[in-house]
Amino acid sequence: MILVTGGLGFIGSHVARALLDLGESCLLTRHSAAPRDVPDGAVAERLDMADREAFLALGDRYDVTGIVHLASTPLRGTDVVAEMRANTSGLLNAFEAARAWGVRRVCVASTIGVYAGVRDSPFREDAPLPPGVPHPIPAFKRSAEALASAIAGHAEFEAVCLRIGAVWGPRGRADSPFFAIPGLVNAAVRGETYPKKVYAGDGIDALYAPDCGRAVALLQTAGTLHHAVYNIGSGHVTTNAQVATAIRKALPDAPLDLAEGRAPDAPDEDYRLDVTRLRDDTGFTPAHDLDGAVADYVAWLGGRTEGSPDH
Repeated sequence: MILVTGGLGFIGSHVARALLDLGESCLLTRHSAAPRDVPDGAVAERLDMADREAFLALGDRYDVTGIVHLASTPLRGTDVVAEMRANTSGLLNAFEAARAWGVRRVCVASTIGVYAGVRDSPFREDAPLPPGVPHPIPAFKRSAEALASAIAGHAEFEAVCLRIGAVWGPRGRADSPFFAIPGLVNAAVRGETYPKKVYAGDGIDALYAPDCGRAVALLQTAGTLHHAVYNIGSGHVTTNAQVATAIRKALPDAPLDLAEGRAPDAPDEDYRLDVTRLRDDTGFTPAHDLDGAVADYVAWLGGRTEGSPDH
């Protein structure tokens, strides 16, 4: 059984579905509310990640053989010290549980944001990372990667860090401060013009959520991995102009208004991940092209009253 912390959240729900499709059973945890929408083949528990005793007690009730650690306290700046403490406690509890339960592999969520300040794109996992980290989220993720490396070197389990790119799709937020895709699609489904100024030429390495879930599941279940850090993305830049074209195919009357060119403060190169390691060690390729992903997301949103987050 694979434990997925945050397994009823955005990315976690897609990881759980992909693991189930691979024939694995899943234990899913959620902190903020009673578990709901639990898929067939999975069980769910409410868990405070920072509660060491409660975390370890899961091993008394379930035969956990692997851990995908996705859960975190949002680092929104209200009390960064408290949030860092809670996230670090959750991470260390996951590692302690892995050791106590004899787990083979722990996959730990990181982010494309750790590459902030790296100049050469595509970003490779072995690229030197600059010392300064301007935002608390990548700052914590970099510290989590360092802890994973140090602890795995003295434990009998593998610790694999997942540098996840821009993920969008079902169960995700209707808008993102980091990239325009979810906001553009959600506004189009509502028949509204996206209120933020969006430049057609801007883009990012974006991956549809079900594909992200499958990539994580493949890394968790692979027989042999040759690295401790993997990028998870599409391996190419998706521009806002391409997104608009895909939206018009799914919703021909969608009101779209994109500014020409690039934003004045846009970097010289868009964030793009080198996914060679992921492809070579798992055989992963995205199942959805952009047109298919937008059409699928539009259909999913069409069955809801609004594109609000569902996690």
